[in-house]
Amino acid sequence: MEKEAVFDDIKLSEDEIYYPDEPYCSEKNEEGEGASNVVFSREAPLIGKDPAGTSPGECCGCSAKKLNFKASEDLIDKENNFQQKKLSRQERIELGRVFQGAVTSMDWERAERLIQLADPLTLNDFLCVGLDSVWFLTTKQEFQGITGLIKKIVCHGAHDFTRATLRTSFLASCVSACHSRTMSLADSVTVMAQRLQERLQECNGDEILKAEAGAKVQKFTEWALKCIGFHSRCQRARDRVSHSSPTEIELQLSAFKMFLQLAGNHLSGRDFTEAFDAACFPLTLFSNSFDPGWASGISSTVIQGLLGMLVEGGADNVNQCFLEASRFDLFVFSSTVFCLIQIAQRNSLDVDVDLALGFASHYCKLGTMKCLVEEGNAIAFLGPLMRAAERGCMQVVQWFVKRGCRDMELCLALTAATSSSQVEVAAYLLPFVPSPVLTALSIEILKAAGERSGGSLQGVEFLLKSDFLGDPTATYSVADSIARSSDDESVPSDLKSFLREHWSESAFERGMRESHEDFMNFMRVLKRGECAISLRDLPAPLRVAIAYMPLYRECVNAGGRLLSQRLRGQLVEAVRQLQGCDVPVVEVGETPRLMAVLEHHLTAIFC
Repeated sequence: MEKEAVFDDIKLSEDEIYYPDEPYCSEKNEEGEGASNVVFSREAPLIGKDPAGTSPGECCGCSAKKLNFKASEDLIDKENNFQQKKLSRQERIELGRVFQGAVTSMDWERAERLIQLADPLTLNDFLCVGLDSVWFLTTKQEFQGITGLIKKIVCHGAHDFTRATLRTSFLASCVSACHSRTMSLADSVTVMAQRLQERLQECNGDEILKAEAGAKVQKFTEWALKCIGFHSRCQRARDRVSHSSPTEIELQLSAFKMFLQLAGNHLSGRDFTEAFDAACFPLTLFSNSFDPGWASGISSTVIQGLLGMLVEGGADNVNQCFLEASRFDLFVFSSTVFCLIQIAQRNSLDVDVDLALGFASHYCKLGTMKCLVEEGNAIAFLGPLMRAAERGCMQVVQWFVKRGCRDMELCLALTAATSSSQVEVAAYLLPFVPSPVLTALSIEILKAAGERSGGSLQGVEFLLKSDFLGDPTATYSVADSIARSSDDESVPSDLKSFLREHWSESAFERGMRESHEDFMNFMRVLKRGECAISLRDLPAPLRVAIAYMPLYRECVNAGGRLLSQRLRGQLVEAVRQLQGCDVPVVEVGETPRLMAVLEHHLTAIFC
């Protein structure tokens, strides 16, 4: 796909270019204080009361002389007469259409004449149109023309700097994103809508309000993409195509800086904060369509320059946007997070990289996690690692382990996985925890896992079956110690009951008694049974299979390196009976040998 044709797949109507519904606006609450978040509304107020009380020819304290605007007194009188008349919406649309055509064709004289015909509302529209055009500048002549035109618009009475700043910040972000997209623009619109719905689902609040907000933001984003397509086609018509060269970027940022200087103190800290939010928002929506080099390449220079100027102006929500980006940025190279880290570092701002690492790990954003560690120097692995282990998120757990974790971090993560019965994660972590750490903390690990288990002790059972201490005697001893701690109220009752029933010394003795009773019952049936099929008439190997196959299957199905004490007791007694009670004291580590003896007797039938 050729560069000049990248926007051909978006069609638009003229009305959508000039007067879209704008979701970004500056509004006050009942107390008169502004919220820090961008406000969504169907139509932004196009004009407000001039806070400075300046005249049309002296907006922002800048006279026509200061702005190098030369006009006759007759022309200014004519302008004032027009401004006293309020144009209808249709008249504003028609006038805006002509003005947009003059701007895109670089007919500055015609554009200046149209300024004289505009009422205050339309002048604010013109200011937005003019400012939006700066992100498509390619030459010094274009820069001089558009900046001169913006000065004249302001001189004649446009003063809604807030709306212009919010709108153009959003548009500039979309322009930067689209210069580095890897899918068609039409597909980007579809993906953007899907991402927007996903973001809204993550937010709390009234579903109706979220749906309305989503529809408005989607409409505004589509408008921005159509604007980009419109300007791209106009550039090709003049045989000029934007290549995002350093020179072009410098012109665009210089034009925006001129606008901010022109606005002066008419833009509040809240305005800069909302504009910063407006600029960051599209980046996360489009992040999965960026090419790998976007964050560190020339395409991101414009947005980094824009964000930097907004921070200098007073935007105080860098950390908030940074944390949101760590949650929602889908790009594998974490473009938005990288940009915001750079902005924070250049402006000596603090961003909570450790909290962001927690967000990124929760949403399994491995690219973002890598960026936060390598570029943001995040070091707090413990919390995110434990939460990932609790959820059973193997990808995140493996990522942290490969990055390097302390012994205690690994031990606590193992405990978290055990308490949540995340057996697969526990099995992965167990070999990485040093044996001395496990030995020293074995009782605490089992107690903590039982306390937070929520009723399921599958994780505790896994550790014991896995011989997590690497010594059967030590593992059985720890389990027996907890089972006998009847006076220790810190041990959950269900954990004590479970260990007492299956993993204590008393459970081993009970298992032997049960196995002996089973043997005696079998012998009674063998000698006194009145069944038509007499067991005594069966071959001896078959009789052994009938008596001990259920026990053998239960031992095999138990899995792990160790059997529970109760099952081990049954196995020991079974082997004693099979070998004529001529079995010495069996050590706890001899379970494999006992299983081999039982298996030998069971397979004798096939010999």
